[in-house]
Amino acid sequence: MRIFPRLAFLFMAWTTVLSLQGNLAIAAETPDASKIPVKSELSVDRGRTAVLIMDYENDIINMLPEKSRAPLLDKASAILKSARLAHIPVIYVVVRFRNGYPEINPQNKRFSAVKEKGFVREGTPGADIHAQIAPQPGDIVVTKRRVGAFSTTDLESIIRANNITTLAMFGISTSGVVLSTVRWAADMDYQIVVVSDACADFDAEVHRVLTEKVFPGQATVVSTQEFLRALGSNTSQ
Repeated sequence: MRIFPRLAFLFMAWTTVLSLQGNLAIAAETPDASKIPVKSELSVDRGRTAVLIMDYENDIINMLPEKSRAPLLDKASAILKSARLAHIPVIYVVVRFRNGYPEINPQNKRFSAVKEKGFVREGTPGADIHAQIAPQPGDIVVTKRRVGAFSTTDLESIIRANNITTLAMFGISTSGVVLSTVRWAADMDYQIVVVSDACADFDAEVHRVLTEKVFPGQATVVSTQEFLRALGSNTSQ
């Protein structure tokens, strides 16, 4: 007759062990707040940093949804103003092609479409940098014939000549010039800052994945407000 109390005791002991194992598993999967990395304030070495604003030309901006253009230009304008006040070099990177597009190979799918539409041709209003964020005296303009800011340009020479080690960048599009430039700059061991909300893409989900999942592996990704704060600006966006 004593077998039943013994079985009951064993059953209770076993369920207790299972409960403890479950709690331990949950605890192992639950992040410890004390171990979650806290995003530190961005620090900018003004003497070794340059700001790259990329492909903010009329033809390219006009391809974005109209409602997104004004906020994007406002952010870009605030960044450039703060950079100049901080005596940080501002470098414009633009994509432009000669009349007849002799630089475009028919095998290049992306640029063949540009040629077909007549976009960013030298000397046309569409190839001009938007008036709201136009270059100022002392700014540098670099012209490229391909996607990335380093490809087919003298950007590397300019950066080296000015002892720049950190590139703070933003541009259109996130999956175009920004992605290509991040990859190239990372391979050359530059420190990289991407101002995510001053970038734009023609696919919002692609922009999100790049800025949240891809770029953080090689760059510090910040908002416009975080970058302005690092420069000591009180400009609000």
